Amino acid sequence: MDFTSFIPAFGGVSFTVLAFVVSLSIIVFVHEFGHYIVGRWSGIHAEVFSVGLGPVLVSLTDRRGTRWQLALIPFGGYVKFLGDKDAASSADVSALGTMRSDDLRRTMHGAPLWARAATVAAGPVFNFILAAAIFALIALWQGQARDPLTIGELYPLPFEHGLENGDILLEINDIAVPSIDDGSAFSTFWQGLGNGDTYSYTVKRGDRIIETVGPNLSLARVSQVVPRSASAQARLSEGDVIIAVNETPVIRFSDLKTAVEGSNGTTLDLTVWRSGEIISIPLTPKRVDEPMKDGGFRTVWRIGLVGGEFFFEPQLTTIDFFPALRFGVMQTWQIMRGSVEGLYHVIVGSISTCNLSGPIGIAETSGDMARQGGQSFIWFIALMSAAIGMVNLFPIPILDGGHLVFYAYEAVVGRPPAAEFLNILMMAGLTIVLSFMAFAIVNDYLC
Repeated sequence: MDFTSFIPAFGGVSFTVLAFVVSLSIIVFVHEFGHYIVGRWSGIHAEVFSVGLGPVLVSLTDRRGTRWQLALIPFGGYVKFLGDKDAASSADVSALGTMRSDDLRRTMHGAPLWARAATVAAGPVFNFILAAAIFALIALWQGQARDPLTIGELYPLPFEHGLENGDILLEINDIAVPSIDDGSAFSTFWQGLGNGDTYSYTVKRGDRIIETVGPNLSLARVSQVVPRSASAQARLSEGDVIIAVNETPVIRFSDLKTAVEGSNGTTLDLTVWRSGEIISIPLTPKRVDEPMKDGGFRTVWRIGLVGGEFFFEPQLTTIDFFPALRFGVMQTWQIMRGSVEGLYHVIVGSISTCNLSGPIGIAETSGDMARQGGQSFIWFIALMSAAIGMVNLFPIPILDGGHLVFYAYEAVVGRPPAAEFLNILMMAGLTIVLSFMAFAIVNDYLC
């Protein structure tokens, strides 16, 4: 059962909060479990494993003496190891000073350097593993388009055509349909079809070869609406077909893209076919900073919808495990890279600070993705897991990356930084993180 069927039982705000709490809790649990399990494997004892902060709602203690708890405030979590004074893993100097050597080894502060570094690094690494695993599993579950290209299910369309489910596409406008696995050849074929509103199709239907007519292969059909975008604000929906912009006919998705990019932010009047009805929707494009393949960003006008795909759901075949795994790893890497590049360009001022979202923006996005279906929501969890894992590796005191920098210093110098100096750095790191969060929250209201 798709959990989105329960949406009507919740108000809009309630559902958004629920989706946000669920997604964040999963990500936090995996992150903290990475710290916990690698710490345990490294001989470091965890006293408390907490999902959430503040007052404890429910808890239990396992046979190893670790208390597992769920706390009231869902914005974080922690693992408190033996010898820690608090959830931030500050050293309990008085307790450490009275411990026997074998007990001291079981603390974070008395463990070998390699054990401490591995335990700290495990949090972000587990976030990356979660993201890659989700992306790979989705690829395995979805499969890939069958070759030769075959119509699995035709979407509802605003005009008549002669195509049927199960048709194998042989030729379009007398051009042979290449293998969909040959990306270059298929792209050339796609671009070479021209801009006509109807095409001639040669298809295999059962044992017969049929000549018929059908629509442009790349209709301006909405396949997904990007959360918090201009299209989301205008309430465009999956399945909508844009047939005109400012009374100019839209034949293919590229026509819509050209009109949006050339709008300079002026409001566009979209003529939309929706479930048999023709409606008019005003929509104002937003400025968006997009990454380029060769690095850097460019500023463009966008309305935030995904389209330009087939006007049908292709028949699918299974995908092998290792290609799916490779896809998951590469997708995770792209998100990690994008997180770093995006933040860098915001800091140097080359792109707008509106590209930063705070908890309100993230919550709204999680709610929107959940409304689009279980798969979209799970995809969002993977994306956030990779991004949060990457942010945690930034070399800022109080974050995991800051601790790893301290450990690197210890490895080179032979001793950890002075406790007084560490305290100053940790306070500075906390100030940076809180300032960043406050700035992001302001962005949620202003952008």
